[in-house]
Parts: sequence; C-alpha cells; structure tokens
Amino acid sequence: MKVLWEKEIPADEITVSPRPVWKCRSCPMYGKRPSCPPHAPDWRETREWIAAFKKALIVKFEIDMEHFERDKREALLYLLKREEEFFREGKMYATALFPGNCNLCDDCPFERGEPCRLPTKVRPSIDAIGIEIGRLVKIDFSESVLYGMVLIE
Repeated sequence: MKVLWEKEIPADEITVSPRPVWKCRSCPMYGKRPSCPPHAPDWRETREWIAAFKKALIVKFEIDMEHFERDKREALLYLLKREEEFFREGKMYATALFPGNCNLCDDCPFERGEPCRLPTKVRPSIDAIGIEIGRLVKIDFSESVLYGMVLIE
C-alpha cells in the first residue's frame, strides 16, 4: 500500500445520497461486517452528520491487487492513524471512513454472528453511509486504488 495523495476539501462538497447504499446491496459482504449496511448509519442521518463538519481529508491509496486484503488493511490502519493525529491536534470529532468493508481481522467473528473483536476501531464504509466518492474524485477503473476519508472538523 502506498499513499498517493491527501487532499483537504470543504465538507459541504460531500454529496450524500441513497445511491451508494443501494449499490452496497449487490456486494457479497452486505450485512456481514459492522462497517456495512444495515449496521452503518443511514444515509439520511449521514447527511445531517456531514453538515456538522467543515473539512474532510480524502486519501488516495495505491494497492497491489495480488495482496489486496493486506494492502487494504494497511489503508484502514493508516486512516485510523490520521484520525488519531487530528484528535491529538484538538479535533475531537475527527472520524475516519473506510474504503469498503472492514477487514481489520483476518477472520471476522462478526460474520459468524459473534461480537466484533475491534469495535473501537471499526468505522463505516464511505459507500455504506451514502457518500458519493465519485463526485469528489475522478474514478479511473484502470487504477488499483482505494479512497478513504477522514472527517476533520
């Protein structure tokens, strides 16, 4: 995993709609991870929540598709690290948003109906809460990349 860039944007540029959430329904992980619908906040609630922020940080990660799960896990941990850095700077409501479902654990107990091992580290997926990432970045499907976000203040 490699961080290609970080870009701070005004939070009012973030579009929230039901479209990404409906797309989640076609994912094989739908309902299986705590970062995914129906466990993630509703898109309507997200719209109100996003309105309480002024800034967000978008992070573009390059990943190796042969090591997708490992690289994605590194991206999630990087986002959590950035969230903590913002928190230490006094931005107490900074919140990371994951690129897709949580894969912090190699073997997810939540999928088997057991409690999450890392409930304090799981964050919602960008899509799961209705954020249209394609309105913020140019999506090029020939790239092996993931986009994460940290809501800052």
